[in-house]
Amino acid sequence: MAKELPKWAQDEIKNAKFGKPESQTRTGYILEIYGKDMKIDVQLYEEVEDGRHIITLDIPKKVKMVDLMKGVVYEFTFNSLKAPLSKKLVEFLKKEMEIEMDAIYQFDLTDLESMDVGSDTAGSTESEEE
Repeated sequence: MAKELPKWAQDEIKNAKFGKPESQTRTGYILEIYGKDMKIDVQLYEEVEDGRHIITLDIPKKVKMVDLMKGVVYEFTFNSLKAPLSKKLVEFLKKEMEIEMDAIYQFDLTDLESMDVGSDTAGSTESEEE
């Protein structure tokens, strides 16, 4: 049975104060699209600050979710925001939950560009419409 976070830990995470956004550019592809939530999971070829290669990006309203395609290589430009956790919470997560985490990250997409310029995407969309 999974342990539940105590209220003080939930409150700290919910009210985390994010620092200034840092713009980053990475290449990778979309793993999952969450249209209703305006989010995508992406697999990046280059890691982000905390060593991860898979992140969830918040998508701005200007991006049409229907235009996004899984498996296509994109260059993603996004803002990375970091909210450090208190020493008390870091210790609690490590001891009680066996999670090594010292900050919460948020990733906001600012731009993306398809890198698959040489592939024949028209052929695949025609077969999907049949």
